[in-house]
Amino acid sequence: MTLLRDEDLAAAFDHASRSYDALVAANPGYHAHLRRSVRRLGLPGSGEGPRVLDLGCGTGASTAALRSLLPDARITAVDASAGMLARAAAKPWANTVTLVHAPAERLAEAGVRGPFDAVFAAYLFRNVSDPDAVLAAVHEVLRPGGRLAVHEYTLGGRRVDRLVWTLVCRGIVEPAATALGDGPLYRHLWRSVVDFDTAGQFADRVRAAGFDRVRALPLPGWQTGITHTFVARRPEAGR
Repeated sequence: MTLLRDEDLAAAFDHASRSYDALVAANPGYHAHLRRSVRRLGLPGSGEGPRVLDLGCGTGASTAALRSLLPDARITAVDASAGMLARAAAKPWANTVTLVHAPAERLAEAGVRGPFDAVFAAYLFRNVSDPDAVLAAVHEVLRPGGRLAVHEYTLGGRRVDRLVWTLVCRGIVEPAATALGDGPLYRHLWRSVVDFDTAGQFADRVRAAGFDRVRALPLPGWQTGITHTFVARRPEAGR
């Protein structure tokens, strides 16, 4: 199948937004893994709240993970899908959470400007047309020394990683999504992962964008070798 991109992908997420939370809740460890990736940012959990950009917030699962571990953070949560963002907006948030409808490629046009202390991006980069441009934009809005955490489906490179991913998608995810009328989006999900960078390749991409201290960290359970947290830092000024 052809990958969905830009407006077509946003429309598919709009349609899927009504059942998205129920589907991801059936994924063992989904929310716990997001919280693990937030912890890997290494930000203090109390004190003066850091300014955090939640890029590709969807229905707010990543925003909730940030709020649970960084209760004092001032979070700007951005997503390109109006339907997903409407679901997020219907949830109870503190007044320190601001929701913005915008593609990751057009943050400045939507009034999203740094400097941010951290950027968190979950399940975003394999869905954008130009991941290098988005990494450049993230680098621009981070303060010097600011931290990045990318939580993403990125296969480890072993044959078994692709096999497990294919079995889960073909045997569980796609039948459930098709029954709800969202088959095209979840067929895109399978293809977007197998066509995207391996974990090592994405780590190299982050380094090439000007970040340092780049690490690719595995997640546990069935997603070992399938989902990773990438942590990195915008270098301090003058380095």
